[in-house]
Amino acid sequence: MPCYRLLPFSILTTILFFSLTFFTFCRGVSHFPTIQATHFSGKAIEGNYLISRGTKRVLAEGPNDEPVLNSSLVLAAKRTYRKDPLDDLKKYTGGWNISERHYWASVGFTAAPLFVIAAIWFVVFGLCLSLICLCYCCCPREPYGYSRTAYALSLILLILFTIAAIIGCVVLYTGQGKFHSSTVNTLEYVVHQANITAENLRNVSEYLAAAKQTGVDQVFLPSNVQTDIDEIQTKLTSSATTLSTRTADNKENIQHLIDSVRLALIILSAVMLLLTFLGFVFSIFGMQFLVYILVISGWILVTVTFILCGIFLLLHNATGDTCVAMDQWVQNPTAHTALDDILPCVDNATAQETLSRTREVTSQLVDVINQVITNVSNINFSPNFAPMYYNQSGPLLPILCNPVNHDLTDRACTAGEVDLSNATQVWSNYVCQVSASGICVTTGRLTPAIYNQMAAGLNVSYGLYHYGPFLVDVEDCNFVRQTFTDIYRIYCPGLRRYSKWIYVGLVMVSTAVMLSLLFWVIFGRERRHRVYTKQFIARAAAGIEGDKHT
Repeated sequence: MPCYRLLPFSILTTILFFSLTFFTFCRGVSHFPTIQATHFSGKAIEGNYLISRGTKRVLAEGPNDEPVLNSSLVLAAKRTYRKDPLDDLKKYTGGWNISERHYWASVGFTAAPLFVIAAIWFVVFGLCLSLICLCYCCCPREPYGYSRTAYALSLILLILFTIAAIIGCVVLYTGQGKFHSSTVNTLEYVVHQANITAENLRNVSEYLAAAKQTGVDQVFLPSNVQTDIDEIQTKLTSSATTLSTRTADNKENIQHLIDSVRLALIILSAVMLLLTFLGFVFSIFGMQFLVYILVISGWILVTVTFILCGIFLLLHNATGDTCVAMDQWVQNPTAHTALDDILPCVDNATAQETLSRTREVTSQLVDVINQVITNVSNINFSPNFAPMYYNQSGPLLPILCNPVNHDLTDRACTAGEVDLSNATQVWSNYVCQVSASGICVTTGRLTPAIYNQMAAGLNVSYGLYHYGPFLVDVEDCNFVRQTFTDIYRIYCPGLRRYSKWIYVGLVMVSTAVMLSLLFWVIFGRERRHRVYTKQFIARAAAGIEGDKHT
């Protein structure tokens, strides 16, 4: 068979091969479904995996490669049950864990078909290009004879694949924009939650520091309480710093990654769109040399695009794994899981100790204030008892309600006590006017100086008591559960949807451009044959007319 007759056969064989490959791949991708947890009677159920709330379990391989349960929590166990190429293609049973290389290997294996397609495309089409060049160099012949059907069909398919490539570029560009916005919003929310927690921890530390210096009429906190405050301040500062540092590091790394990905996708969509348009125009106008240059460029770009398809399929699956893992962790909270790598909980022991110390200091400050009220302000001393005497007179000053018992449990206020929230307003009615020597010249139980000291101590007590619920949330990681709940419900749907848009857009672009550049060659060949045939027929007709006149 002449060499030139192999060209259409080689190209059509390439088209048939990739069509079958994509059909097989599309059937294989559906093997990775999105699994969501359902709940029944206080338990989370995922597929055939039953995880009791409040306990930990782990998956191990049982008979017939089926997972079994033991005593440790594995996040997204069913969804991450994939083949691990680093473990002889055995099923990975470690669950979601971004710090585990076997997890990433199993996720990456889901995108293996696309990487294989990229490699085969690069090799097979490269051989086809080499064959075409060899035929043109070794088997030159006049481009005479063409099929009108083949010409029309190649033109129609070229137009269709060009339109498909343009649509794919639009989907890719739109998807990357929405995915970038969704990712940035999620990242900002996580950082905001972590920063709020760290800031609250610092506020508690500052209130404790202020409590050490707070005194009313030369009455201060006991020395043992001040020592406890020093110890807990060190732990609070360490916890807040660790939380802020780890969150900031994660944000910087993730932000750099998503910005780089966005730039790469924008450049890729623009280049592929330009390549498609120029290839179509050059093919229509018969600029064959420029078409071959674009074919070589497109050959490399299509390979890169297939690789990016695989990367985003990996990203799409990892995003789905993360969302499922967050939801399962919320339903089955534990002190330490793989999610600590994203947003770590503050150490429970530190939180519990801080809560106890803040309640203790709150109670001690209230006792200090009440001691001054009972032993100084509400007693009518004679002038001989200086400095206790400052001419106290009028109705007795109500004592402050201590919200904490001596065993640090909650205490209800009794009649005649004023609450932390409005004590300063009530006490302001008992402030007298004083002389230059600090003696009351009007009716009252408090001098302005003593009132200011009591108000300062009250503010510290109220601040420490106000942060009690926050410390409880920190102790049992409620703030992390709320963060993950919001991410799962608000942000995860968008992340999964738009990562799929990018993946679909890349598949459309790579496939359409791949087929377009094949038909650039086919249509260019048919067009060249058609033009030469018309010229040959015209010359033949002109020769016949000349013979007749002769």
